Amino acid sequence: MPWYYAVAERDHQIQDPTSAEKIRQLGSLLRLGPESQVLDVACGKAGPALVLAAEFGCHVLGVERAEEFVAAGRERIAKAGLGDRIEIVEGDASAYPLEDEAWDAALCLGASFVYHDLDGTLAALTPAVRSGGFVAVGEPYWKESPPPGVDDEGWVLLPDTVAKFEAAGLAPVGFIAASDDDWDRYESLHWRALEEWLAENPDDPEAPGIRERHERNRDEYFRTNRRLLGWGIFVGLKH
Repeated sequence: MPWYYAVAERDHQIQDPTSAEKIRQLGSLLRLGPESQVLDVACGKAGPALVLAAEFGCHVLGVERAEEFVAAGRERIAKAGLGDRIEIVEGDASAYPLEDEAWDAALCLGASFVYHDLDGTLAALTPAVRSGGFVAVGEPYWKESPPPGVDDEGWVLLPDTVAKFEAAGLAPVGFIAASDDDWDRYESLHWRALEEWLAENPDDPEAPGIRERHERNRDEYFRTNRRLLGWGIFVGLKH
């Protein structure tokens, strides 16, 4: 059975509504350098890890449970010649043991579901970062409250999202927002990959379900999410 996101994110270099330029901006905010030890939770195909290791020379340990993404990430790392800087562990990140104060920075970009939600993610990652280190989470937020009948998915308004970092004992020191162009590029790559796969696999037994999910997500984007839903990388400093 084709896994939905293995198809949908086939062409993504970075599997979030952001860019390599903004990931480099993140690396600067995190004060990364050749001695930095970075944890990347649910690292996907290693898109951000590749940018950060190439730009800053840092060491990145990614944890990813999807074997398709692990294989793609390892191939990309080898091709880039960064095998001495990036390692991917295949497994469920929620079960990966996190030693206290072991990391200079812990990232979870677009994957707070690993620890159930943003609160769970901050509770898991904050102890794992040393004093003076950083936690960076890529997370959706509502620009304004969604209208009746739209599921808020557990996401909250921007000030309330920032307040969660403060409640976790982190000082907000950075915010890198997705632009409309970032969102459009990210979503368009989904739509093209899914339409191409559906055209190539019309008789696959999973095709009707994939078609329904694809069209529902696309319609929600144009109807509600492009206008009301934001996404950004929130950076908190641990004192």
